[in-house]
Amino acid sequence: MDKWLGRTAADLGRAIEAGKLHPVYLTEAYLDAIARHPDAARIYARTTPRRAQSMAMSAAGRAKAGTRIGLLDGVPLSWKDNFDAAGALCEAGSALLKGRVPQVDAEVLHTATAQGLVCLGKTHMTELAFSGLGLNPVTATPPCINFPGAVPGGSSSGAAASVAFGLAPAAIGSDTGGSVRVPAAWNDLVGLKTSPGRLSLKGVVPLCERFDTVGPLAHTVEDCALLLAALEGGRAADLAGVSLGTARIMVLETLALEALREAPAKGFEDALIRMGAAGAQITHAALPAVSEAMALAGILFTPEAYGIWGPTIEAAPHKMFAPVLERFRTGAQVLATEYVAGWRQLAALRQVWAQATEGFDAVAVPTSAILPPDAQRLLDDPAYFASENLLALRNTRIGNLFGLCVLTLPTGQPSCGISLMAPPGKEERLLRLGAAVERALG
Repeated sequence: MDKWLGRTAADLGRAIEAGKLHPVYLTEAYLDAIARHPDAARIYARTTPRRAQSMAMSAAGRAKAGTRIGLLDGVPLSWKDNFDAAGALCEAGSALLKGRVPQVDAEVLHTATAQGLVCLGKTHMTELAFSGLGLNPVTATPPCINFPGAVPGGSSSGAAASVAFGLAPAAIGSDTGGSVRVPAAWNDLVGLKTSPGRLSLKGVVPLCERFDTVGPLAHTVEDCALLLAALEGGRAADLAGVSLGTARIMVLETLALEALREAPAKGFEDALIRMGAAGAQITHAALPAVSEAMALAGILFTPEAYGIWGPTIEAAPHKMFAPVLERFRTGAQVLATEYVAGWRQLAALRQVWAQATEGFDAVAVPTSAILPPDAQRLLDDPAYFASENLLALRNTRIGNLFGLCVLTLPTGQPSCGISLMAPPGKEERLLRLGAAVERALG
């Protein structure tokens, strides 16, 4: 059964459909792989074997009866440890929530289960999802697929590692400022940040509810399209016949190309060259609205996060990793007048963005300006932690601030992704474009 590990979710679904693969044996193969992997305890917070086996048995029954719900019926997934799963611990990477056991599934988990997907377990994450690096000395820091000793990106750190290390065919994470896309990029995966409101947040431990989104991490664009459909009980985007022949791509020059490290810059430029060779029209443009929106980040993200978590944090601040605690506490200094004015200004800037990018199929940026930093140095140097965290999330945060849907794809340069940003609600169009880019990038 080990030959199936590392395959795409779609390939596994097709094998089940063809009668070549039994869902129970597939689930047991993944659970066995997790049990024997040397870094499993750093990747999975916990597995849910009874639930997984029960779900797989149901999927096997449907496969035998010819009543499969969809292509992914019987395919296992991992879930970030901020999604409630009934009867299983859900601690969101924090000692503040130690022992928390929800009684009801998160709505997206409930929907995915109804679509036949199998829950393998819950993956480690950044503490309360408030960092893009993936460092968590409170619970665990998962490994990075390309750089031993480096962080994997966050906050969906274990989600990415579970897929990259062959311990799940795909994973579900959340994204508030880059938390799906950074770990996806740093582990050479495809990651989809959905539009705000596209997928339910009911039963997802919040960080900033006005920015929080749910999204998949997987090996391919096809898998992300199928998973999006499974998470909302809908129909997957049709990826047949995709081409870059008429695609118009804007390369965002404002902020996104500044202070790029050598490898991300090379990966991005190489990707643009291949996209152009495949027929895409590439246009470079500067948008001052981006700098204006980024200047608002500190008065929009942190006060909401602290507003949600402040009382819990201040009841036991010693339980938190100091740099994450400090990030939360900066939100206490923001005035309500600043917060309200900031949101009003951002709403106007979103209109400016929409007008400036109209006519383009997507806006492209390097997913992250940096490579995965060394975990020990981040632990030893709080200033380094702060500066690297800001750079890691700088480009991804653009998509959150402007309320966009965003897809990151591997460029072929290890741990370097390219992101395509599209208007809110246009996930299907973005996925079709992403499939064409994926083909051009090989």
